[in-house]
Amino acid sequence: MEYIKSKDIFLLMRDTLKLIHQRPMAHGSRVAYMVYLMLREGGRYEEFELADMVMVATMHDIGAYMTEAGKINDILRYEAKDSMAHSIYGYLFFKHLSPVKDLAKAIMYHHMDYDKLQKVDYAYKDLASYINIAEKMDIYSTSMGSQFDMYMFQKQAGNKLSSDGLYLFYQCAEKYSIFEKIASGEYKKELDEIVEYMIFSNEDKKKFLEMLMYCFGFRSRAMVVDSITTVCVCDELAESMMLPKQEREILYYGALLHDIGMLAIPKEIIEAPRKLTPEEMRLLRTHVQIAAKAFKDRMDPEVVRIALAHHERCDGSGYPRKLKDLQLNLPQRILQVGDVVTALVNERSYRQLLPKEKVIGILTEEASRKRLKQQVVITFVKSYDQIMQRVRSESAEILKMYEMLNMQYELVGKKLKV
Repeated sequence: MEYIKSKDIFLLMRDTLKLIHQRPMAHGSRVAYMVYLMLREGGRYEEFELADMVMVATMHDIGAYMTEAGKINDILRYEAKDSMAHSIYGYLFFKHLSPVKDLAKAIMYHHMDYDKLQKVDYAYKDLASYINIAEKMDIYSTSMGSQFDMYMFQKQAGNKLSSDGLYLFYQCAEKYSIFEKIASGEYKKELDEIVEYMIFSNEDKKKFLEMLMYCFGFRSRAMVVDSITTVCVCDELAESMMLPKQEREILYYGALLHDIGMLAIPKEIIEAPRKLTPEEMRLLRTHVQIAAKAFKDRMDPEVVRIALAHHERCDGSGYPRKLKDLQLNLPQRILQVGDVVTALVNERSYRQLLPKEKVIGILTEEASRKRLKQQVVITFVKSYDQIMQRVRSESAEILKMYEMLNMQYELVGKKLKV
């Protein structure tokens, strides 16, 4: 069953990263538009191939969310002066976590001088060199305004930038009114039409959504561990309670993405080592509406219904809709328990993780007050040790992936003398 369309995978990823910080994705979208026109004009690729390249071009600075987290506003500095760090991390991120790993090196090479790039054995050197040209055009046109002259880069032709690429860009700029369309925002409509050509298998889509979970780590690695904890708990409960395969799949995606809106909540609120003020709590609770906006018209409606109900309670005391028991289905009730379990068994800024007896005590109390579904809580308590063993195992795999990314980041950096 198709739970999300191929184009919506891209749009959801792009807009989720915007929740962390808008600038890299806004810049990436403008660059992707320029690159698309250049590649299409070159006539080498089919539309579905160009659509994949648009995704990579849009996310060419994805590594900056990790390597430039504290200074991501200073795009001119990390693009023009300290460019290799985020290029390498972005490459590794796409190589190991995305289904389009063949295009990943374009991210690593997109700042490489053209005369050096020519010596590299890589099938998509044109993509890398066009991203290099397009992002310089975008950065300097944005910063210089009316003083910008696209021909200012002509002196770099043949060494830092591709001569043929620059000529192609000049042609496209005139033919398609690139800068005028970017200034008016008209280019966004054309980009939306391009992504209609994206074609991903269901397995590819699943891999992209799991990659999106790793993107939570750009804000906080704890968010990734929380996501995998919730997924494990929900999946084990769904199996024990004999949910049909399709309902288990729907629950899997709802659990994987249920906290996506937390990326828009200020870190000082999420990690506050104290009780939140009423105003802070009100702001924190908006993460459900933020998620609803991100999912709108993109995910299967049942996945969305499950994800958005994770803070509802069977007695009607939850939020945002104050739904009651008879308005909730079993997958929603399972995710509610999974979310509470995650909050109890993982560390928080204001306390350590809780021991088994305390977790069971809190869950049992919540079930007796009819806030959580008793049947689901009883099932969890019976399988506590088995479920938590899986949580520990899969959380360790997540942390192992981060360690591997960091290790390779250092090795590639040394090789390229970052």
